[in-house]
Parts: sequence; C-alpha cells; structure tokens
Amino acid sequence: MTDHPLVPAGFTVPRTLTAEGFRLEPLGAQHNEADHAAWSGSIDHIRATPGWEHGHWPPVEGMGPELNLADLRRHAADFEARRGFTYTVRETPGDAVVGCVYLYPDHERPGAARVSSWVRADRAALDAAVYRAVSAWLAADWPLAEVRYAPR
Repeated sequence: MTDHPLVPAGFTVPRTLTAEGFRLEPLGAQHNEADHAAWSGSIDHIRATPGWEHGHWPPVEGMGPELNLADLRRHAADFEARRGFTYTVRETPGDAVVGCVYLYPDHERPGAARVSSWVRADRAALDAAVYRAVSAWLAADWPLAEVRYAPR
C-alpha cells in the first residue's frame, strides 16, 4: 500500500474512543450484519457526506453481505498489519452501528493521513460530533504529521 508507515512501529494504536453519543472500536467481521444495514440504507446520504462526494463507495447498486464481509476482513487485516485503521461508530447509549471512521495513508501526500467518516442518514446529526471528536483525538493521541479530513 505504501512504503511509509502511517504510525511509528512503537506506537500503541488506540483501540477505542468514547465521546458524547458514540464510541469507536476496531471494525471487524463481527460487525458485518449491522455495518451492512447501516451503510446500505444510507447510500445517497453517505455519498453526499464531505469527503465521499467523488468516490466510488458505497456502490450505488449496493453489494451483498458476503462482499461486505470480505471488505470488513480486509479492513481488520489492515488494522492488524498497521496499514490503516478502520473503526466502527457505535451509538451510546445503546450499541447500534451508526457509521465508520477510516484512517489510511494519503497516497497523494506521503506522510499525511487521510481520514474519512460517515454516519447513517437517520443519525446525520451525529456527523459533526464524530468529526470534532475524531479530529481532537487524532491531534492529541496520534503521532500524525498531517491529517486530511474533510471539514463538517
């Protein structure tokens, strides 16, 4: 993916972030059903979210749970190999999957991190809170020289 690691070898990658109304945890295969339901019911909303307007995901035609599971497994493997870090957004109180946060190397700017996030259409009000909390968390707790994250 890149010759430049996103974080130093000795950095302990945070496994969670807890903020007002949500928490983050590493995305994995165990989230498949809830993750698939979250994004597949919000395709137009996600594609209109800052940072997603010009991408190819989520696919307008959707995709089945088996392809979603392969995608989740890829993100989990990236996390374990420290190539990129994807977190599911869980609503609090409660435990509903309401979105995702992605932290990967920016291929256009070596040394920079590209961050993107989305929330379900029915939790759109949470989008700005996720952006603010994740931005503050990355600045305070991660050794990143530059973060590129579309503002809300």
